[in-house]
Amino acid sequence: QVQLVESGGGLVQAGGSLRLSCVASRRTFGSGAMGWFRQGPGKEREFVAAVSWVGGTPYYADSVKGRFTISRDNTKNTVYLQMNSLKPEDTAVYYCASRLGATSRATGSYDYWGQGTQVTVSS
Repeated sequence: QVQLVESGGGLVQAGGSLRLSCVASRRTFGSGAMGWFRQGPGKEREFVAAVSWVGGTPYYADSVKGRFTISRDNTKNTVYLQMNSLKPEDTAVYYCASRLGATSRATGSYDYWGQGTQVTVSS
């Protein structure tokens, strides 16, 4: 079982930055991965970024590539999402999620989810 807690959301002006954090109670060595997803008003939950605990190769949605950076600190069981050059369309509740297998872009492939943290970008 894995417990996830996100933090770092808030209100920021367009062009600004935020860093989200997600602390996991435990992680899977060798095959586990973490992902960030978001759900804007009136929209379905969508993939943002993912990274494996071992190897650490990041993957990004096209909408955030070049602006967002996912990283992890294995000693702290923590995953981060650095968000730069924020746009109003980035406004959403951001969720972190974990799975036992490799990195995935599919919402349904993740086993555990955090409670979400609100990110609001004003114009």
